Parts: sequence; structure tokens; C-alpha cells
Amino acid sequence: MAGTAQQAAEKETSYADFLEQLLLSEDRARNERRRQVLMQQSGLPTVKTVEQYDFKFASGAPQSQILELAGLAFIERKGNIVLLGPSGVGKTHLASALAHRAIMAGISTRFISAADLTLQLVAAHHQDRLAQYFSRVVQRAKLLVIDEIGYLPLVGMKPTCSLT
Repeated sequence: MAGTAQQAAEKETSYADFLEQLLLSEDRARNERRRQVLMQQSGLPTVKTVEQYDFKFASGAPQSQILELAGLAFIERKGNIVLLGPSGVGKTHLASALAHRAIMAGISTRFISAADLTLQLVAAHHQDRLAQYFSRVVQRAKLLVIDEIGYLPLVGMKPTCSLT
């Protein structure tokens, strides 16, 4: 604020212009703080971007489709995305990049591996806190990224309830 006030005094800015600059500065600071908090809460292991993705390496990922997803409209539509492919083609990179882009847009995001999610759900179930965990971790985020689903062994798992 002091810097904005000094600039306004040096340029002999009107009170209305000074107030506008002050409000814009405050808005930018709040948005930056929100992005920092969202990043801390997201569980995102590393920052990856769509721009860093090597589309030539993973020929099965159509660049136009990925760039469309990067627009984040699927989040507002409450759509689901499943990234399929062999190990090492960049599924986690793309998921991380979309999560990072959502965070930068001010969208609450949770990034978690399928194994960690399963362990946490089982622990919450054993503590009779499944509903609380589910609402706090799974439902609170507008974007939920579950990574490495294909690495989770499903053989031998017994359902605790039937949804028929």
C-alpha cells in the first residue's frame, strides 16, 4: 500500500485513480494468497504445466484435445476425464498440469494417488469417520485427480456394501 500511495503522490494521481489502484493491488494480493493456499491444500507433488508436455513423445495424446481440456470447461460442466495409456507416456504430467492450471484459476483441487486414497478411506472406515473423510477430502474439491489407478491391485478386494 505504501508503494501505491507514494506512486500516486509522485504522479499526482486523483483520489479515485489512487483508490482504484489500491483496490486492484489488494485484489491481486488476495488472489495470489488464495492460489498459495489452494496449492498447499491440493496435495500436488510437483508443478507441471501443459506447456512443458512433450506432445511429440506421446503421439496418442491429441494436442488439440489436451489444450481444450486445459481450458478447464470440463470442471464447470462437472465432467470426468480418464487418461489412459502405457506407463511413461505422461498421464501423471497431464493430470498434474490440469490440476495446476485449475489452482491458478482459483479452483479448489485435490491430487491423490489411488493407493493413498484407498489407504485413507480404509483407515477412515475403521475409525468410523468415513463420511467425514469423504466430505472433507473427496467432495470438497471442485477438481479431484486420482492418479495411478492402474497400479492398484483389485484382486481379492471384497466390497463392504453392494450397490445393486
